[in-house]
Amino acid sequence: MPKISPFFSNKLIAWYLQNRRMLPWRTTSNPYFIWLSEIILQQTRVAQGLPYYLKFIKAFPTIESLAEANEAEILKLWQGLGYYSRARNLHAAAKFVVHDLEGAFPGTYKELLQLKGVGDYTASAIASICYSEPAAVVDGNVYRVLSRVFGVETPINSTQGIKDFKTLAQALLDPSQPGTYNQAIMEFGAQYCVPQNPVCETCIFSDRCEAYKTGKVGLLPVKLKKSTIKKRYFNYMVILSEDGQTILQQRKQKGIWQQLYEFPLIETASEVTLKQLQSLEGYRSISEEINITAISLYNNEPVVHKLSHQHLYTWFWIVECLQTPANAIAISSMDDYAVPVLIENFISNFSGMKN
Repeated sequence: MPKISPFFSNKLIAWYLQNRRMLPWRTTSNPYFIWLSEIILQQTRVAQGLPYYLKFIKAFPTIESLAEANEAEILKLWQGLGYYSRARNLHAAAKFVVHDLEGAFPGTYKELLQLKGVGDYTASAIASICYSEPAAVVDGNVYRVLSRVFGVETPINSTQGIKDFKTLAQALLDPSQPGTYNQAIMEFGAQYCVPQNPVCETCIFSDRCEAYKTGKVGLLPVKLKKSTIKKRYFNYMVILSEDGQTILQQRKQKGIWQQLYEFPLIETASEVTLKQLQSLEGYRSISEEINITAISLYNNEPVVHKLSHQHLYTWFWIVECLQTPANAIAISSMDDYAVPVLIENFISNFSGMKN
C-alpha cells in the first residue's frame, strides 16, 4: 500500500472544481435523482445516458410516480439503453422504497444495499453525495486512475484486486467532502485519464504517476481475460399481412431482453438456408397458422449484435401472408411496444414497417 497523503485528493478536487461538466444530477442532493442517474450510467457513457435521465425525471418526477408505473412503460422509456435488468431492478427498488419503507429513501451505505440493483459502487456514490458518508466509489474510471497513478498491477477483476482497490480508494478519500472527491475521481477518469491515448504530459499527476514514469500507461489497469464469447444465430420471422398486421411476441424466459417484444424467433445452431429453415419445427408452426404467400431474406449478411458475453448473428426473413395472423397487431402500433435495439433498428430501416 503506497503512503497516503492529502496531496492526491486535494489536487484532484481542485482540478474537478475547475473542469467538471455541468450535469443535471450535480445540481441536486436529492437521493432519488442521484440514484436514478447512477443506475442509468451503469455500463453507459454520459453522452448516451443524459437524454434518458432527462426523459425519466420528466415522466417520473418522484419515486412514487416511478413505483406506480407499469413495467411495460418503464421498459419502453428505457428502450435502446441496453442491460434491461437495470430498468426492472429500478422499478422493483422504487416499489420497495414506497411500499416497504413508506417512501423514505435509505439514508446510509448499508441501508442502500437493500435496494435491488444497488451494489457497492452505487451505494457509495449515493451515500457520499447525498449524505456525506465517507464511502469511496470504485468503478472503471477509478480503477484506471488508481492503477496508473499508484502503479497497481493486481487484476481489477480478481478477488484480491477488488479488495485492494477498494482499500486504496477508501484511504485516499477526503472524509470532509467525500461526495465531491468521489465525483472528482470519476470525472478525471472519464475526461482525462481515458482508456486510450491520455495526454499524460499535461496531467496534474505526471510527476508522480507510476505508469507514466515506467511506460506502463497502456498496460494498466490489468484485467483477467474474459470468458469465451458465445455465438448465437437468430432468424426473425417478420410477418406482414395484406391488411397491415404483424406479430410481436414477448420474451418471457430469463436472460437477454426479458419482457421485451420481438418478431417470432427461430434460433439455430448456425446459419441456415431457406430450405433448411423451412424444415424446422419453428417454421412449420408458423406456417400452420398463416397462409404464407412469399418469403425472402432481408439481409444477405448477418446483423451482428454484440452483448457482453454473446454475439448474436441475426437474419430477418420477410414473411408475406394473406390472412391476419392470430394475436396480430397493427404495424402502425409497433411504437407502443418496448423492443430490443436490434429490432428497433430493423423497424427504422425497413420500409415495409412504415405504414
